Amino acid sequence: MSDLDTFRNTTIPLAHGTGAIPAVGFGTLIPDREKGRAAIKAALEVGFRHLDAAEAYRNEDVVGDVIKQAIDNGTLRRDELFVTTKLWNNNHRPERVKPALEASLRRLQIDYVDAYLIHTPFAFAPGDDQYPKEADGTPAYDKGVTLLDTWRAMERLVDDGLARAIGLSDVKLETVKEIVAHARIKPAIVQVESHPYLPEWELLEFCKANGIVLLAFAPLGHGMEPSIHDDPVLKTIAARIGETPAHVALAWALQRGTAFLTTSTNPEHIRENFEISPIPPEAVQEIRDGITINIRLNDVVHTGLPGFIPRENRK
Repeated sequence: MSDLDTFRNTTIPLAHGTGAIPAVGFGTLIPDREKGRAAIKAALEVGFRHLDAAEAYRNEDVVGDVIKQAIDNGTLRRDELFVTTKLWNNNHRPERVKPALEASLRRLQIDYVDAYLIHTPFAFAPGDDQYPKEADGTPAYDKGVTLLDTWRAMERLVDDGLARAIGLSDVKLETVKEIVAHARIKPAIVQVESHPYLPEWELLEFCKANGIVLLAFAPLGHGMEPSIHDDPVLKTIAARIGETPAHVALAWALQRGTAFLTTSTNPEHIRENFEISPIPPEAVQEIRDGITINIRLNDVVHTGLPGFIPRENRK
């Protein structure tokens, strides 16, 4: 295996779970089912071995079909693939956690997930409504359950062999600290928005100190403004090394010690997002020192409601 193959196939051992997570992952939040099917298939073909799914995306069955087809035709073995999915907000009650994962496993057509994350720390009213609302249109939150209650039920999924690791998503540092302080099984993964405009250095340092993998979503800013692709620091580095700003941003994410997820329906971009190579160490420091913008593009950490959806342009 070449040095480039080694870089893009980087794995991070899970201190609080089984095995290791491929650092370069593919997110499956693609609303169009057929475009999603083609994109996930293309991702596996170019070499992605980490698929990130969720109950809330409403397409776990599509992800499962692609996985099953790849296994059935001998393209890959189940143990070569790292599958993550997530518990949605309306299933935070402890008695709903295991059935929710079992339903996800049926849709994904697998016997276990490599990681199961609490999608957000916000509990919605339990039931079949994914987005329950109060009379005034605001989210109907469930005040009868705490995040720690839900976490205890998540721990039992590891005991039962249904999830090899558990974690959190769309959380702030204070919430991660609270769960780490009281957990019997510590979070293996914390998935949050993170990119050069939201580096989350304090959270990353805490995660590293506690053996937790920080998994960054929207590492390229999700095609939103201000555009990471147009950032002058990234463009300068990219021109100097003969790469694109996107390449620089993704390499930076990996070299600073995070895993990351990209999502695209464009086969060329899917390949480019996987086939990355290292940038010089001084460039990593240059990004840290030279980019002063700090902006969050997804408001989910404040409400539990997703703040953006994928766009057709490059992610």
